Amino acid sequence: MSLLRLPWRRPHRAVPPPSPTAAPDADAADQELADALPHLEESTAHPAPRSLFGEILDWMLAPLLLLWPMSIAVTYLVAKSIANGPFDRALEASAIVLSQQVREVNGRVTLQLPLSAREILRADETDNIYYQVVGKRGEYIAGDHDLPLPSEEDQGHAGLVSLRDDRVAGNDVRVAYTYIDLKQVSGTQPVLVQVAETLDKRARLANEIIKGVILPQFVILPLAVVLVWFGLSRGLAPLTAIQQRIRTRNPGDTSPIDERAAPQEITPLVGSFNELLARLDQSVQTQKRFIADAAHQMKTPLAGLRMQAELAQREQSPEELRRSLAQIAGSSERTAHLVTQLLSLARMENLAGTGGMAALDLSALAREVVKDWLPQAWAREIDLGLDADDHPVMVQGNRLMLTEMLNNLLDNAIRYTPRGGHATVRVSADAFEPFAYLDVEDTGPGIPPAERERVMERFYRVLGTNTEGSGLGLAIVREIVHQHGGDVQISDHVYQQSPRLAGAHFRVTLRRPTEPPAE
Repeated sequence: MSLLRLPWRRPHRAVPPPSPTAAPDADAADQELADALPHLEESTAHPAPRSLFGEILDWMLAPLLLLWPMSIAVTYLVAKSIANGPFDRALEASAIVLSQQVREVNGRVTLQLPLSAREILRADETDNIYYQVVGKRGEYIAGDHDLPLPSEEDQGHAGLVSLRDDRVAGNDVRVAYTYIDLKQVSGTQPVLVQVAETLDKRARLANEIIKGVILPQFVILPLAVVLVWFGLSRGLAPLTAIQQRIRTRNPGDTSPIDERAAPQEITPLVGSFNELLARLDQSVQTQKRFIADAAHQMKTPLAGLRMQAELAQREQSPEELRRSLAQIAGSSERTAHLVTQLLSLARMENLAGTGGMAALDLSALAREVVKDWLPQAWAREIDLGLDADDHPVMVQGNRLMLTEMLNNLLDNAIRYTPRGGHATVRVSADAFEPFAYLDVEDTGPGIPPAERERVMERFYRVLGTNTEGSGLGLAIVREIVHQHGGDVQISDHVYQQSPRLAGAHFRVTLRRPTEPPAE
């Protein structure tokens, strides 16, 4: 690893600080705001939330209402099949009886059916009965002339009764037909015997079957809807109970909801809600702790300012008045620094869990921060420098928070390093490790090992340093490092010029990105 020494290592070699950036053009900002307003309105326009009860009810009743017409159609087909069965068997029996009366006398086919029997065959109060006997050469023998003959596809076998649908005189009929084989007598083609009837009785029976099946469904379907409604209401009762308990809660109650009172299906939802309550409770406790700390820490300096102001009012000597005003100015500066640290700590705690993590170059960030602290270091005659890798050292972090962290480390180093001392910031990384290291070394009094854990606590300061401070800088550093999943350690920084003296060495370990950044 090659070390890069900044040209501003010594005050006389420092480059001038960067000029402040120009303020953005007001017209351009107004135009950007006007362009963003339609998108903001679109993003805030959300459809009204749907009821879970209504959603489940729709998905249960919609298939039921869709299947109901299909059920009616299937029922109609089944009813027709049931109605055709007995009438077809009766029609087949009539065709067989009629075929048994066909005889061949002296080479001539005749139907030996008495007139009374023919009247019985046609006796039906509802349907019309037709019959026909066709001879071996296709000549008409007996029955109705207008009964159509079977097509070639409907040709049957001798001795078997077949059925087909046809039309006679504009009416739909059901026809039973069979062939009589008279070859043993004359060696000619078989004789055709047909019996047909209209479909009134069949249609009537099918309609009665349909009525017997469909009419109860008109009663069962509303009853099913009522039962589904009642079942859903009972099934969603635990949700209603949880909703009522949440609605009647005290606004300050952040205790978790009992997951045992919730159904198994919404237990993960209740668990997530409890996690949200826990984070909310942590945020509330942080705010309360911040308010308590701020009130406690601000009480003393404000009381001192008031006392110094009262003393200044009583002074008659201009020299004593100037001394009192200088003390007031110093106290005001310390109070402002305390307020700044408190606000910084509160801001860092509120940024916890809000995301904003991205891959950034730790070396470049360190250069910017060190450059900003050069004037303070020169004012105290402290040699401030940066040792960094030649190539970028990428870490996964929040730029604002890491800048605040390094600002506090440098503030701590410059504040406790005596005049003529040294402070160095180092950035390093090992290609075979998933971590990057940020080191801040100073030649100050150092921190005893027994105090190194406590200096990370709020408002704790090592006694005997004779240096003013708020006791919040290192607490801010630890908060930011923990939010980044890193670690901060304090050790001795042994001077190269005098190994017997040791300053403070802060090492911050940060995790590097798992994937290289895009070009």
